[in-house]
Amino acid sequence: MKKLHTLLFASTLSLAFASSTALAHEEGHNTDEALKIAMASDIRSEDERTRDANRRPVETLTFFGLEPEMKIVELLPGGGWYTKLLVPVVAEHGEYYAAIGTGRIKEQLAGQPGFEKMNIVAEDAKLWREEGSRFYSMELGSLGVTDADMVLTFRNYHNFGEQGRAAMNKAAFDALKSGGIYAVVDHTARHMEPMTDSNRRRFDPVKAIKEIQDAGFELVDFTDIHYREDDELEYEVGAKSVTGNTDRWTLKFVKP
Repeated sequence: MKKLHTLLFASTLSLAFASSTALAHEEGHNTDEALKIAMASDIRSEDERTRDANRRPVETLTFFGLEPEMKIVELLPGGGWYTKLLVPVVAEHGEYYAAIGTGRIKEQLAGQPGFEKMNIVAEDAKLWREEGSRFYSMELGSLGVTDADMVLTFRNYHNFGEQGRAAMNKAAFDALKSGGIYAVVDHTARHMEPMTDSNRRRFDPVKAIKEIQDAGFELVDFTDIHYREDDELEYEVGAKSVTGNTDRWTLKFVKP
């Protein structure tokens, strides 16, 4: 009888594992399909499409765990390259918020078909550079978002000085729920290399990990999908030899 109970328990665990695995696969499949549909949208320019092979959005967002039901925040969306992919994925079942430096996407995307539910927050955030500084400082209160499932920022970390990076990390932490994901991508600098004109738009991933952990996050994973062997980490990211093909670190943190 004891052996029978053991077998039944093992069988139940196997069925539960199989069901959860199938569900995770289905959710991932749904995200992949939604992203591919968004990538094919007419709202994207030809220049934006040409970056797909390098930026690998499906692999990147799948790694971070994006799902259509999530409440997500994109920090510093810039021209909206990722915005045009993120909003369509969560528009029906989730929520999208753009925060800080949102002027361009507000002007170009707000009200466009499929982007009616796009939320713009933290418009009062102030960004400035001290005289003689290459990097931005930031002043902001709350993003006005709580219990988010994911906060994402792409190639922005390097633009800020220590104060600005700390403010960004705190804003992300405060916006997330416990268990929420902080997804960060940026251009790679050599560890502890002094800042020069050639590496000023790169950032040391070890230093980023320490700063983000100091903000309360835990590092849970990383991926080498943006590793570029032929980027010698020597030249500014706009240099002809590396532009569009820089080595980038891709780090996944969680709020405890």
